Amino acid sequence: MNQTVKRKARILVVDDDPGLLRLLTIRLRAENYEVEPMENGAQALAAASRFRPDLVISDLRMDQLDGIGLLKELQIRWPGLKVILLTAHGTIPDAVQATQMGAFGFLTKPVEKQELLAQVHKALKISGFVDTAEDWRAGIITRSAAMEEKLGQAHMVAGTDARVLITGESGTGKELLARAIHKASPRKARPFVLANCSAANEEIFDGDLFRSAEGGTLLLDEIGALPMRAQLQLLQALQDKADRPAGGADASPVNVRIISESNRDLLALVASGQFREDLYYRLNVVHIDLPPLSRRREDIPLLVAHFLAELAKETGQRKIYAPEAVELLATSDWPGNVRQLANVVRQNCALAQTPIIPIELAQQSLGGTQSKLPSFDEARDEFTRSYLSQILQITGGNVSQAARLAKRNRTDFYKLLGRHQLMPDDFKERDR
Repeated sequence: MNQTVKRKARILVVDDDPGLLRLLTIRLRAENYEVEPMENGAQALAAASRFRPDLVISDLRMDQLDGIGLLKELQIRWPGLKVILLTAHGTIPDAVQATQMGAFGFLTKPVEKQELLAQVHKALKISGFVDTAEDWRAGIITRSAAMEEKLGQAHMVAGTDARVLITGESGTGKELLARAIHKASPRKARPFVLANCSAANEEIFDGDLFRSAEGGTLLLDEIGALPMRAQLQLLQALQDKADRPAGGADASPVNVRIISESNRDLLALVASGQFREDLYYRLNVVHIDLPPLSRRREDIPLLVAHFLAELAKETGQRKIYAPEAVELLATSDWPGNVRQLANVVRQNCALAQTPIIPIELAQQSLGGTQSKLPSFDEARDEFTRSYLSQILQITGGNVSQAARLAKRNRTDFYKLLGRHQLMPDDFKERDR
């Protein structure tokens, strides 16, 4: 039986007063919250990427990065993350201004325990955390820091009705992430409807489509393939839905959350006139770009084990890869990303005549897509050459300036240029 396991809400607490920081931490941990205390805004911002809080409680007045600055940075990186500010009586006007800028609310010092807990409960409930269990993301198999960052963004935005644009190569799991956002949202008991824009006709956005997703989530699959006339129809529906009376014959429901996904560069389509700029900005309120499998290679063995376990349930036969075959899979190119990996594992299991899948079978399935990872030295040389080229472009081939930016002396810098066959003159601007 698949049992749902709930996790503790994560709260990041920031205050440069060690006594108050300790008191808040004790009070919140006593209520079974997972708390990460930080003494300044800069530390808190760095910790947020690792800790992925569901709520931030921050002092308003701090050195270096104050509460307002922290709020702005958090809003840019994690839209939907709720922030409560702590303020002394003399700074209440500043706190009120902060709430107008997007802070959830503020608490005055000394902080009263019940008021603190009430504000925390309310903020978590509005963010969508309450009653949200870990199974919202159960279909996404990862231990990649890059992917966890995207999941953190997805969970933050799930509690809001902000429109989300999910981009990434084919097979990276865009639809899976959209379903996860729906499952983590207050709309999870309502319909999740997928509209295939690549097969859309001019009437795709009639009232029936919106009504089918009433109260739930509508995923616009491959939005970049939507015909221009249908783009206009969608734009009009998004513009008019707040003004139309609910329940009218041709009225689109007012209570539908829109998520779009695309494997195409929508900005490039906008530039070439193939996608409406006004529609792009309507849909792209929060943008989540999923990394390709080549940037999350640490997930490959984990995914392989997952696919093998799923196939064992289907067939009743448990198979595993030989160690050298796993190494091959982990170091190969995957232009089709996770979807391609799943297909290769399924094919290998079907063709393997023994419980252990040999490397030869994996090689056969991969065909011409094999590509070994570069060695450490090769990767370092590639990075160094790219870095030197960029710094020479910035300085227009001025070696003295480039060496200062790189914090190297001119002699060492010239040696590096020679080793990587870079000529400063190639980067100098010439009169046309």
